[in-house]
Amino acid sequence: MKVLIIENEIYLAQSISIKLSDAGYSCEIINSFDEYNGEKYYDIILLSTNTNNFLKAVGQFKHSIIILLISYISTDTVSNPLKLGASDYIQKPFMIEELIRKIKHYQDFRKLSILNKAYQSYIKSRLETIKIPEYNYKKLKLPLILKSNKQSSADAFVFNYANECDITLSFIDLTSTNSVEKAMKLPTENNLLFLSNFQALKVTEKEKLLDFIQNKNVILHTNSNTDDLKINCINLNDNEKNINSNEILTIDEYVKYVIINYQNIFPDTDLSKKLGISRKSLWEKRKKYEISKKK
Repeated sequence: MKVLIIENEIYLAQSISIKLSDAGYSCEIINSFDEYNGEKYYDIILLSTNTNNFLKAVGQFKHSIIILLISYISTDTVSNPLKLGASDYIQKPFMIEELIRKIKHYQDFRKLSILNKAYQSYIKSRLETIKIPEYNYKKLKLPLILKSNKQSSADAFVFNYANECDITLSFIDLTSTNSVEKAMKLPTENNLLFLSNFQALKVTEKEKLLDFIQNKNVILHTNSNTDDLKINCINLNDNEKNINSNEILTIDEYVKYVIINYQNIFPDTDLSKKLGISRKSLWEKRKKYEISKKK
């Protein structure tokens, strides 16, 4: 990561540069923004508000992480620069460890922001093609059972709900190992918990989970009968199974689909024969896909 230190206190600037270099950063020092040649890009700007034209520096580097090095707190040294695009400030004298902590915090925040935007864009592009009925999501009462034969339809419903209700979202596939225990450790206050493939659980696990989700912000997805479940249910009426949809499944997707949906119907000997693999290979597939064997 490239760091530009704009500081007219040369000893302070050099001390910061040495410590940051030891931490793996590449540092350059200038006395004021007037010395900047306008050609290089820097990931991080450490900007002293005692230097000439420091507000112009904020405008120039607003796409970088800018941490102000201030001698005192005022509108001119903190409020105005933050409004123009500075990220944070630290007051002199300060510990270099605290400065590094701030730098790493904003580095992590920026990475997560970029990654989050990429995921949102990807999910939006995938879900836009999925057609489900329109709902008044804000009036739906949770917990809720969502019956759907297509995982994509359930996903679209839940993401639409989260967006409309402006709530954070956690997800667990109940076919994974120790899924019920993992679900019960996640927060549900001011957070929506989406649990998929309820049909894959054992009877005792189902009872445990149904008891846990009472009065909680949970949407439970299943493709099996919901008549005996005493919880509000919405049926998306997508009767077409994934296996018969217009999408072409990969071999791995096909094998995973068969295992999840038929392992509680056929014994392993029959299931492995139908898949054309050995029982050992069936066990290895379960391990690969993190599918628990329901007894």
